[in-house]
Amino acid sequence: MPSRPDPKAIESALLGGEAVYTREQAVELSGADPELAGRVWRALGFPTLGDDTIIFAESDVEALRIAHSLLDEGVLDEEGVVRFARAMGQTMARLADWQTSILSTLIFKDGGEDPANSPLMNQVKELLPDVERLLLHIWRRQLAASTARTLAVMSNGNDAIPNYYPLIVGFADLVSFTTLSRELDEMELAGVVEGFEATAADIVASGGGRVVKTLGDEVLFVADSPTQAADIALRLASGVKTHVEVPDVRVGVAYGPVLTLHGDVFGTTVNRSSRLTSFARPGTVLIDDALAESLEGVEGIQVVQVRARHAHGLGLIQPYTLRRDFDAPNP
Repeated sequence: MPSRPDPKAIESALLGGEAVYTREQAVELSGADPELAGRVWRALGFPTLGDDTIIFAESDVEALRIAHSLLDEGVLDEEGVVRFARAMGQTMARLADWQTSILSTLIFKDGGEDPANSPLMNQVKELLPDVERLLLHIWRRQLAASTARTLAVMSNGNDAIPNYYPLIVGFADLVSFTTLSRELDEMELAGVVEGFEATAADIVASGGGRVVKTLGDEVLFVADSPTQAADIALRLASGVKTHVEVPDVRVGVAYGPVLTLHGDVFGTTVNRSSRLTSFARPGTVLIDDALAESLEGVEGIQVVQVRARHAHGLGLIQPYTLRRDFDAPNP
């Protein structure tokens, strides 16, 4: 049986050196306030360990110095530093788990090979600088796009609040996922989920929308334009079910004010979209009255009123079925 890589060796390679400092030593060298350093460490998602535990590398000390300088120079207050740390910690933790699952599958694919010294593992080490540059570029591009969207919202009205504004929210839900989970083993089910998420993400991105999060059998997405949202929803309903290993998808979309916080979306509009999804039949799209009104007269789109439904906590919802209008004249 091949040996497992040494976690300490991997940690040292990724952090640029071995852990050589205790918490107290790292805090003292960084010049950071001990209480702030503890809050930042926990916000990043790491447990509090004993004072004598050697866990910090030189790169950790430098990170604490940066956090302290943001506070010391007045760029952020203490709460701002902690919120930044929490945002990055939670995001990077998910990214790291996702990347590890991909790499571990490749590294351990050849059962007879020592994963600690496999060519792929050595390639990963060599590619780290390039991956860092790529990660930084992607973050900068996403930050630019997010800032542009926020500024556009603020310019639309004097009363606009940067993180509370009208947005189109949609859910795409795999039908009969519970039944499917009983029929497939874990690896087969994981393949179905990954295929669904990948296909949905491609459709949403190519249509100008953004995936907010994936929940296994469900994808939550947003869009700024009613026509973009309609196209995305219809492509999700028809595009995903062409993959024979994935069951049909149902989609619900709503338009209204949304609170954006910590990379997620909240509010009645989100809840309405979720309920519409539960009302939809497999392979169909249901939208609310606000989105239906915005799509009135759009060429190539049919909006058909269906029976009103009562949704617990939301009252009476008037759904509309969204369809392609194949009889519309070609542009």
